[in-house]
Amino acid sequence: MQGDDALARCVGDVDAFRENSFGVAPHRWRHAGAFADVLSLADVDHALTGSGLRRPAVRLVRDGEVLPPADYTKSARTGASRIDDLVDAGRALDLFADGATVVLQGLQRWWPPAAAFCRQLEVGLGHPMQANAYLTPPGAAGLAPHHDTHDVFVLQVAGTKHWTVREPVVDTPLPRHVSDHAAAAGQPVLFEAVMEPGDTLYLPRGFVHSAAAQQGVSLHLTIGILATTVHDVLRQLVDRAGDEVAFRRSLPPGWPDDTDAATAAVKSAVADLVEWLGSVDPGDVAATLSDRFVTNRTPLLDGQLLEVAALADLDDDTLVVRRAGAVTALRLDEPDRLRLLLGDRVVVLPAPVEPAVRRLLDGAARPVGDLADMLDGPSRLVLVRRLVREGALRTAPPDG
Repeated sequence: MQGDDALARCVGDVDAFRENSFGVAPHRWRHAGAFADVLSLADVDHALTGSGLRRPAVRLVRDGEVLPPADYTKSARTGASRIDDLVDAGRALDLFADGATVVLQGLQRWWPPAAAFCRQLEVGLGHPMQANAYLTPPGAAGLAPHHDTHDVFVLQVAGTKHWTVREPVVDTPLPRHVSDHAAAAGQPVLFEAVMEPGDTLYLPRGFVHSAAAQQGVSLHLTIGILATTVHDVLRQLVDRAGDEVAFRRSLPPGWPDDTDAATAAVKSAVADLVEWLGSVDPGDVAATLSDRFVTNRTPLLDGQLLEVAALADLDDDTLVVRRAGAVTALRLDEPDRLRLLLGDRVVVLPAPVEPAVRRLLDGAARPVGDLADMLDGPSRLVLVRRLVREGALRTAPPDG
C-alpha cells in the first residue's frame, strides 16, 4: 500500500499495527535507523538561527508552563511593513540553556522533509497528520502529564527521553475533552520507557503521558494523527439534514417554558431523523468525506517553479511521473465532464481523457508519447502540460 514505507519505520509490522493497535493501544518499535532525514539537530539549529521563523512556528515551555512570547520574540521591519512576532534566536537559545523546551510547530507546513514524511503517513493511514518537534535540554521536563485529543507517533531523533504513560482519564476523547492535569497525573502508570534515537512510540488519543530528557540534549518529533471519526460522519449527516425542510422548522412558541411542548418537539425531530436516515446513501456520505480528505491535503510543490518555466520544452520524449505526495481522486460527474481532485483545486477536464489521466497518475514514469494509443500528438501534449502546471505531474530524470 502506498505510504507503508513511512508507516513501517514507525511501527514495524504495518498490517498487525492496523489490525491490533491503531486507535486502541500504545505500540513501541525500534527502527534500525534514526530519523535525521526528517529532522536533525543541525536542521533545528538552521531553522532557529537562520530562517526568520515567526510565531506560532515556535513556542517555549518550561516546567510545564508555556512561556510568554515576549520573552523570545522581537519586532522587525520587512519593506514597509513591521512585524512583532519574529523569533529572537539569541533569546530563545538563552532560555533553552536555562531549561526551556523549544517547540517547533506545524512542521508539515514549512519543513519539506517533515511534510513529505507526514504525507506518506497520511496516505498509509487515510487520516490527516501534523508534526511538532521538541528540543529539550538535559534533565528538563516539558509539559505536565496530559492527554491529547489526537493519536500521536513519537519519533526519537537525538539524545534520550524518559516517557511515562498512564491510563486514560477519558476514553477516545474529542477536541472538546480538555485535559485535566491533576486528574491526568493521578492515573495509574501503564509503563515507563527510555526512548533512544530510532525508537518510536504510538499513543492513541486519551492515553496520559509526560516526558523528561535524560543526560544530554533530546530532540523528538511528535506526529499527530487528526483522525476522521464516527463523530465526523454524524456531523456530515447533520449538515445534510439541513437540506430537508422538516429539520429547518422552528420550535413552537414558548417552548423553553413548556416542558411538554419542548419534549414533543424533540421527539418529533428524532422520529423524523430516524425516518430520513433510512433514505441516506452511505456510499454518497463516504464519498463526500473521502473528497474532503483529498482536497485538504496541501500540495507538495518542490521544484514547481522550474516545472512551470519549462512547460514549453515538453515533447513526446519527456518523461513524466505523478508528483510525490500528490493525493488525487477522479470523479466522472457528467457524461462529458471529468473532475480531478487535488489538494488545493479541482481540475475540470473532458471526460474522454479519463483513461489517459489514470495512466499518467499510476505512479510509473513514462514518456509523453506513451499516450499515443489514446490521444493524438497535440492533445497529449496539452493534457500533460496541464497536469504538470496543476502540480499533479512532474518531469522525471531519464532513469525514472
